[in-house]
Amino acid sequence: MLNDVTFGQYYPVRSFVHNMDPRAKIVFVIAYIVAIFLADNFFGLAAVTLFLLVAVFLSRVPLGRVLRSVKMILFLVIFTAVLNLFFYTGESAYEPLLQWWIVSVTWESIVNTIFLAVRLFLLVLGTSLLTLTTTPVSLTDGIESLLKPLTFIKVPVHELALIMSIALRFIPILIDETNRIISAQKARGADFDTGGLIKRAKAMIPVLIPLLVSAFRRAEELGDAMDARCYRGAKGRTKYKKLTFSWRDLLGLLYFGVLIAGVVLLNVYLGSRFAFLAWIFG
Repeated sequence: MLNDVTFGQYYPVRSFVHNMDPRAKIVFVIAYIVAIFLADNFFGLAAVTLFLLVAVFLSRVPLGRVLRSVKMILFLVIFTAVLNLFFYTGESAYEPLLQWWIVSVTWESIVNTIFLAVRLFLLVLGTSLLTLTTTPVSLTDGIESLLKPLTFIKVPVHELALIMSIALRFIPILIDETNRIISAQKARGADFDTGGLIKRAKAMIPVLIPLLVSAFRRAEELGDAMDARCYRGAKGRTKYKKLTFSWRDLLGLLYFGVLIAGVVLLNVYLGSRFAFLAWIFG
């Protein structure tokens, strides 16, 4: 399960998306999220999916590698789907398919459940593509550059960006550490695959304690290494690589501009996610 976590892991390859400015990619991901939440029907989500597939193709990251990021949120998707399916409180124009106490299943709740699940999947896939195509160092530089105006009100932008970068970088490291601890515990006879939920949770305690110890040890070693290199924050620091916008970023801007405009037009002309129910049931 942990091997399927792709968030925070960089996929090294030369591609159109990899060579884009990290600031542009962060802005484009924000625009992508806006487009997802603007979409109010399945045609809008289909347009977002098409644009995402084109971006994956241009990034040269295997589609399977991107899809693996969804495994992290399967439980969340199932949980929210169940809540929306049985407790959707919208106005229903049709007889409920199932009615028991406060639980009610209608055609609207089914459509709403599918719609929200697809929206959540697209949200995770798009954000994972950002980390797969951008190194933690580039993400740090991009975030710091975008937040630079906040330095005028004494916000420690450089330190905040560094914290984000270290957190992203530690995700795959801690995953590998967890896998090693689990393998060592299994070699000593520990069982993580059988039993109920409570038994499995108790079996993870011998994993969490050494993992926390390892995380604190790594954090202390990182702090010592930064002190040894005379790191003193943003004061007096210069950049070896200067961030510059290129023609790729301009094309990306036009690309996502078309996406948002298309989603808005689809909302205007095709209505909400429930519009086709009136056409089906006449």
